[in-house]
Amino acid sequence: MYALAPRGVALRPVPAPPPGAPGGGAPGGGAPPPAGAHAAYDGLGPGLGASLGGGLSYPAAGRARLAAAGAGRVDVLWWAYPLVGPGRERLLVLAADADGLRADGAGTYERIAPGFAPHTHFPGAEDLARRLPEILPSMSVGDSARIVAQVLELGYPILEFSQNDRVPVTPDWGVPRRAERRERRERAARAPASGEPVPEELRDEGEDLEYAAVRERLEFLNEVSSRIGTSLDLSRTIVEVSKAVVPRFTDVAGTYLREQVVAGEAFDEGVPDTTTLWHRVALEHTDEPGRWDDVVPVGEAMPFPAHTPFFQCMTTGEPVLVPRIGEELGHAIASQFEKRDIRPLITGRSMLVVPLKARHVVLGFMILLRHPERQVFNDMDRVTGAELAARAGLVLDNARMYTYQENVAETLQDSMLPHIPPRMAGCDIATRYLPGTLLGRIGGDWFDAVKLPGARTAFVVGDVMGHGLNSAAMMGQLRTAVQTMAALDLPPAQLLRNLDDLAQRLGDTYLATCLYAVHDPIAGELHLANAGHIPPVLVRAADGRSELLDLPTGAPIGVGGVPFEAVRVPVAPGDRLVMCTDGLVEVRGEDIGVGLATLCESAAHPAASMDDACDTIIRALNTRGGRKDDVALLMARLGGIEPDDVAEWRLTPEPSEVGRARAVVREQLYDWGLPKLVDSAELMVSELVTNAVLHSHARPVALRLVRGDTLLCEVEDDDHELPTLLNARPADESGRGLRVVSTLARQWGTSRTTAGKSVWFELTLPRRR
Repeated sequence: MYALAPRGVALRPVPAPPPGAPGGGAPGGGAPPPAGAHAAYDGLGPGLGASLGGGLSYPAAGRARLAAAGAGRVDVLWWAYPLVGPGRERLLVLAADADGLRADGAGTYERIAPGFAPHTHFPGAEDLARRLPEILPSMSVGDSARIVAQVLELGYPILEFSQNDRVPVTPDWGVPRRAERRERRERAARAPASGEPVPEELRDEGEDLEYAAVRERLEFLNEVSSRIGTSLDLSRTIVEVSKAVVPRFTDVAGTYLREQVVAGEAFDEGVPDTTTLWHRVALEHTDEPGRWDDVVPVGEAMPFPAHTPFFQCMTTGEPVLVPRIGEELGHAIASQFEKRDIRPLITGRSMLVVPLKARHVVLGFMILLRHPERQVFNDMDRVTGAELAARAGLVLDNARMYTYQENVAETLQDSMLPHIPPRMAGCDIATRYLPGTLLGRIGGDWFDAVKLPGARTAFVVGDVMGHGLNSAAMMGQLRTAVQTMAALDLPPAQLLRNLDDLAQRLGDTYLATCLYAVHDPIAGELHLANAGHIPPVLVRAADGRSELLDLPTGAPIGVGGVPFEAVRVPVAPGDRLVMCTDGLVEVRGEDIGVGLATLCESAAHPAASMDDACDTIIRALNTRGGRKDDVALLMARLGGIEPDDVAEWRLTPEPSEVGRARAVVREQLYDWGLPKLVDSAELMVSELVTNAVLHSHARPVALRLVRGDTLLCEVEDDDHELPTLLNARPADESGRGLRVVSTLARQWGTSRTTAGKSVWFELTLPRRR
């Protein structure tokens, strides 16, 4: 072995140990090392001889005193890593100058970079170059290849290859045990009484080594703290916590969390009991791959009985140290695993169970195990593990609370957005909502589609300025108001006027943009009004051309005292209307015209379905960097209703016209091939026309039938008072008409018109064979 010191002390090779001596023989059964490349064996630190003997199956570390040319004995720290894979090579050894730790003060270790050497004849330079970055993560592949070539091919030692790398696995610093330190202190105390001087090593060595050990623990904790909590993603944080302690502090780390923590939910903060389910969320180890996977798979949930150290840890909130797992305890633990024998994995190992706590609540615990050959956990490890778990618990709880808040925000946002059917009267609809990428999952963007009388549909897209719960709450109020006013069949400009007045009454804290469009498939037109929103895109079915509709912009909702104008745009069946919020087309540092041009281009792209067309737009615009705002997108493929599918009559407001209304409806339904609907339609038309005749003042009563996705019947008169559904008593002579309509109709409703009111109902068309 070449043990290379980073401070330029070249260690001379010494003869290999004789057969049978510690470290003797060829490691791993391979060929013996080449001449001049043997390990020192006299005065080796604990475990190095066994490591060089080829029996090491886990990372180890310690101290050793090695012979150095012209320098006598040199104190070094060593690390040994087994190399898993094909080939005869079995071990990679790193070494560093231990004296430098005491020579330059607390910051020296950060500047020490261990040299390294392979402990076999190692022809696989490429394989070593690949594996070295796995042990020293900050090393690049290029640096690894250069170092391997220098050592294995040229024979030159590496004196320094990293300024910052920390080698995983804590070395055995050689800190004296408590009894030894006590004996030294007693010897130092007796020395003045006997007139003998206190030996220098008694005064300084124990303090220096203890100080170095404590400093190493603090550095380890600081390093772990910097490696965990790099994000608020719960699953990523779990992996970071588990990997931070293996292999440097422990050889096996199993992380268990409460079921609610894994789901990002709130839970009772009381003390866990034997019914509490704990999910195994991570398992890191240095054993051979796959050894633990079948016995203790990640994702399993299980309770723990009261006689186990795990239950003691999670109920007391304190670490539990088991120096060695004996047969009895191993059997007790293994009894929790049905049809699986875990005893070979845990018996004889040292175990430390540490609670993952945050704000005095136990979220879970970590089970830490060390190999039997490794130093057992001690009291200092217990303190270190408790501090580690405290930091990890806080990071996990932050991630849990963030996940919980994300779930709440997502649920709130989903509840506020409508669930629009893909098919409404005279149109096909597809929608998309994307939360802001950097500002949370909740905002003020919304879309909606409202069914109107006369087979018409209203489309709405709006955006409350700002983000967060307040914007979402304002959005919910405005969306509800639009739904209500749309049901009253207000003209688009009047609806925006009323919405602006409502916003003024709600407060002047928030502004909103809104685009409102009404599609009339019978007239073949769009009726639109805009309140400060970006214009919609209309894609013509005839030639595939797309255009931004030129609308009066208007002021945002909430400004107050401004007029709104509406325009009518003729459309044909198959035309597509695209409405969205500015989060889709606006990117910081880029003119919005670029986004609008991309929107027009992508909207005109042919697509197999409405959903595919939406996805094409999202891909074209959402891949640009810099988007932070929410996105609401609504696309409607407009249909039409042929003149042959519409029948209208004008009836004089006289009782005799009721019979005529029944007759024309019966005849029309037979002409349309809908004889099954005749009886129900005739009865309901009779009731509605009777009411219209009774309440009409002077103008004729209008009766219209529309055959579309359903059979629609509308009756209009010049009375502005809307009828209401009543509970008629047996002696009452009226009040049963709307009850009959409500019972027989698929849907029915009333709305005010410019001249009076409209009462309508729908019947489901029979399936065509």
